[in-house]
Amino acid sequence: MASTMDGPPIGLRLTRTARVVAQAFDRALAEAGGSAPVWQVLLLVRSAEWGTQAQMAEAMGITGATLTHHLNAMEAQGLVRRRREAPNRRVQRVELTEAGAALFEQLREVVVRHDARLRSALTEEEVAQLGGLLDKLQAGVERAPATAAAEPS
Repeated sequence: MASTMDGPPIGLRLTRTARVVAQAFDRALAEAGGSAPVWQVLLLVRSAEWGTQAQMAEAMGITGATLTHHLNAMEAQGLVRRRREAPNRRVQRVELTEAGAALFEQLREVVVRHDARLRSALTEEEVAQLGGLLDKLQAGVERAPATAAAEPS
């Protein structure tokens, strides 16, 4: 493990890179009539792996209130429909409308092109290496307390 810092901190470089990539992604989705939150909701609903709205919010990393805001707007646009479960009326299920399914397909093309753009500067080996390094960074952050940076003895 490196104990000295060469160049800017990794977190700063990662944040800057993530911002540039996210902004390019947002612009591409907006040009196609979508947004990152709309894409995430469409993807989760289409995959049918999320279960309830609470589980969907957790998967997106947002609060239930924020998800409700997105769903209200998407329902008003005719992209999704919500229905309450008969056994437990507090639980709402979300499904795509025909318009939502069509937008999903349109945005999926944008997502595939954006991913290809990101991969275009990397070899397959570098893509795999990047994935592994990102996983390691995430695991290190999740494992170590934020305030307890290890100091060399």
